[in-house]
Amino acid sequence: MKAAIYPGQGQPVVIETLPDPEPAPGEVLIRVSRCGICGTDLSMTKGAGWDFGAGSQFGHEYAGEVVALGAGVSTLAIGDRIAVLPSVACGECPGCAHQNNVLCQASPGSAMHGFAELARVPAAVATRLPSVLTLTDGALIEPMAISLYGVKHARIQPGDKVVVLGGGTVALYAIYWARRLGAGRIVVMSRTARRADLALQMGADRFIPYGSDEMGEVREALGGVPDVVFECVGAEGMLGKAILHAGPFGRVVSLGFCTSPDPVIPALASYKCVNVQFLVGYSMKEFLYIADQMDKGHVDPKAIVTSTVPLTALPETMAMLRGPNEETKVHVTMT
Repeated sequence: MKAAIYPGQGQPVVIETLPDPEPAPGEVLIRVSRCGICGTDLSMTKGAGWDFGAGSQFGHEYAGEVVALGAGVSTLAIGDRIAVLPSVACGECPGCAHQNNVLCQASPGSAMHGFAELARVPAAVATRLPSVLTLTDGALIEPMAISLYGVKHARIQPGDKVVVLGGGTVALYAIYWARRLGAGRIVVMSRTARRADLALQMGADRFIPYGSDEMGEVREALGGVPDVVFECVGAEGMLGKAILHAGPFGRVVSLGFCTSPDPVIPALASYKCVNVQFLVGYSMKEFLYIADQMDKGHVDPKAIVTSTVPLTALPETMAMLRGPNEETKVHVTMT
């Protein structure tokens, strides 16, 4: 099979030919249909402190069709179309007690094999897709789950005023879920208006660019101070901006996953009694919910997919995405 391999130390990704995997007991083999390129894929292959490591397979936003079953698998059948929760968990450690596989402290492996023609994964991390969903839908369940997990933990109450910082996938889906889970007015903020129309389509009421008058503009658009601020950028300075916008006893939820020091002024947060929460990952509950509810929302989540490229074009596409570009979500197809 063909698969993408990261050589390490920031070297460009290469496409290699590897032996076809065979499913072990409790596993399934899937023929991957498509996999989304995530910002994490870009940041973890640039040779910085947070890195996939030399010789890694990667790709975690993917869906495909079951083509072989390992011994003991009875929950899936050959031909089933599935989305994959890419984190494998032991199910026994304190981290697993929270049902978030990403928190597992003794992970027995990984299912991040989306940029490959075939992927061997535990049946326990496979979510069967309803007949109404396409494999394109399936490859969006993972990024949708990140935002759903964050919005659920924000404890949004009906009518809450919400600010979303950022215009990428996590931000767009945070808008989507905040709207579905009862938010009142929603303002999205970003450096440029490039994805303003898409943000409004996902459910935002107003787009406001960062600037010297942003505080007043946000409060005017919301009709008051924000109850919840989602930080979905992951860049230095954004956590402080989120705290700055939060109202008294407001909730700040960090989904940006910044891997660099990001200083804040604790006194500023203290004088507002702001609650700041950092989140990563999701649980199988989010995957199952999205698979069941994805076609019932106010907008088609596939609207964020701007391009589709073949696996052979992955290295050059990743290089392009590191610079200025007009893409939102790029999907890589294996056939």
